[in-house]
Amino acid sequence: MSRYGDIFTDEKLRAIFPSQRTDDFFEALFGDAEEGSYDIELGYVGANDAALDFELRLSQRPGKCLACNLTYGLPQVFARHPVINVNGIADAVAEAVGSASASWQFGVTREMSRELHVIPLTITLG
Repeated sequence: MSRYGDIFTDEKLRAIFPSQRTDDFFEALFGDAEEGSYDIELGYVGANDAALDFELRLSQRPGKCLACNLTYGLPQVFARHPVINVNGIADAVAEAVGSASASWQFGVTREMSRELHVIPLTITLG
């Protein structure tokens, strides 16, 4: 496993992006966490020099529909939403690897299956 893979364990990823953040997001968006159609999880994909690749994994909730039209606009929503706090995610990643700063960029939503969509997140260390 790479040196970054040793750092970004499932436990560390849940510390950076706790599962409760999904409910907090839907509570802020709809006023009720039960209205959300997916759970959000941070995943580590790999690294290339100073760029670390992560993804926000959107997993369909039981009895809900994870429709493409719900997820394709999310990179723009997540980029601005204070509950998602992408700047905070990038800062936590930088801190975990001992970097002073980091910038980030979302990719385009990808439909892996009807039950799983992912939003690529590249964090570049400063």
